[in-house]
Amino acid sequence: MTSVIERVKRTSKQASKRPAGDEDTGDARRDRWRKHRIARRAEFVEAALRALDKHGPELGMEDVAAEAGVTKPVLYRHFDDKADLYVALGQRGTEILFQRLIPAINAELAPVPRIRMALDAFFTVIEEHPNLYRLLARGSFLDKPVDSDIVAEDKEVIATALTALLGDYMRMFNMDSGAAEPWAHGIVGMVQNTGEWWLDRRSMGRDSVVEYLTQIIWAAIDGLTRQQGIVIDPNLPLEENKVIQMSKAKEAQ
Repeated sequence: MTSVIERVKRTSKQASKRPAGDEDTGDARRDRWRKHRIARRAEFVEAALRALDKHGPELGMEDVAAEAGVTKPVLYRHFDDKADLYVALGQRGTEILFQRLIPAINAELAPVPRIRMALDAFFTVIEEHPNLYRLLARGSFLDKPVDSDIVAEDKEVIATALTALLGDYMRMFNMDSGAAEPWAHGIVGMVQNTGEWWLDRRSMGRDSVVEYLTQIIWAAIDGLTRQQGIVIDPNLPLEENKVIQMSKAKEAQ
């Protein structure tokens, strides 16, 4: 398998903010305390996810504290403010999404099963965490605007990675790869918009919406390649399996 790995990095104002004392200091006691705070913060984020499931995007900090079994002052020892918790939730949501999406996109499958698996990964995540997606898409927490559009940032990361993937395949088939970027953004935008519609309507099951999107995306790819005299069997793996690696970098490198 030929591996063309594109590490997608982006820096945002919130994501690049490292917690105070994040680096090892050489002081064993201080470093143990730092690791304890990181672990506690992660526990509170998981409690916030559970609270979201119970109370929806309108949940309050008191709901998160109650779910975590602590008081609000204890919660605020680990988060600067509500916006800080919002961003932490967004980072956790991104982690969950990428853990499902990257293996699916990079699966050594035939084109159509590979497309279907990637779409199913996305729709499974938003089905399991609908209130998290709604909260992040709204861009505010308890009516407090947040200076971080996490949904848009994830969309950009995925589109950038998909651009690299499509470009690799187009060059492999001696096609003009200049179209890879608009095609990638078009696909990601279509999937995101369909996902938002599906969460609101739920007029069909996840399998059905995934299959409909699989059909339209493959029809576009098949039509464009046939215009170039290239016929791809949708049910046979390609000789070269191009892959990507996506990450939301904490720091510009």
